[in-house]
Amino acid sequence: MRRFFTLLVFCCLLGSPSAKAENTTARRIVSLAPHLTELVFSAGAGRWLVGAVSYSDYPAAARKVRRIGDAFQVDYEAIVGLRPDLILAWEGGNPAQIIERLRGLGLQVETFAPLRLEDVAAHLRRIGDLTGQLQPANEHADRYLEVLTGLRREYSRRSPVRVFYQISFEPLYTVGGRSYITQMIELCGGHNVFDGIRELAAVVGIEAVLERDPELIIAGLDSVEDLAAEWSRWRDIAAVATNNLAVVDPSLTGRASLRLMDGARQICTALDKARRTQVDSPPSR
Repeated sequence: MRRFFTLLVFCCLLGSPSAKAENTTARRIVSLAPHLTELVFSAGAGRWLVGAVSYSDYPAAARKVRRIGDAFQVDYEAIVGLRPDLILAWEGGNPAQIIERLRGLGLQVETFAPLRLEDVAAHLRRIGDLTGQLQPANEHADRYLEVLTGLRREYSRRSPVRVFYQISFEPLYTVGGRSYITQMIELCGGHNVFDGIRELAAVVGIEAVLERDPELIIAGLDSVEDLAAEWSRWRDIAAVATNNLAVVDPSLTGRASLRLMDGARQICTALDKARRTQVDSPPSR
């Protein structure tokens, strides 16, 4: 504890990093979310990342970065000891009290709230600007947006497919209309049967899924066999009856990084497969 307060005094003697960082380029970065860790590396600033939270496992170099807790609980002493000049936080993901306490310690905390697919490009550019890596950040951001535009042009006007996206089975979690996973489904010409849910994610009942009768079920699982086993009892669902069950890598759809374009490709491929086996069924209600 004494060492912790010594570090706090040292930090305060240095002055406010928030004030300094406006005129300097960040060279000691801490990331409080796996997707922000990815964006730091995408911007070409990975060599200046000194701390990251658990599950920051991509790219491979991120696994070697010192861990300072997870997205919901951090080690303040470890963070102060790293003397960061920039902390990247996930607004809406990291608890507000963590962000407030870090700012209270005189540390510069920049927050990022990914709500739309396009936000990934904007956040990457911002990180590039903060780290003096704007050129590579812009190049990757432009490429990301080009891929999304190409996918939208290719798939968005194809015949619609009713989609249920499963985060977990017990409890049965899905995504709401504000999720960027829903935006990926729509980009591919699909319709999230739970797009009326206002939350980013929520628990739903089997009966609600039966009522909406999705033509495709997508889940972040390791194998489609596991997904088929979970839904084998409900053969009345169009997706189950036609075996339109697909799995995607959850790290490609659940993290607001450049890899969302790879997740979107997987979703578009699954929707195209479902289109080839569509059956007549009641419209979504």
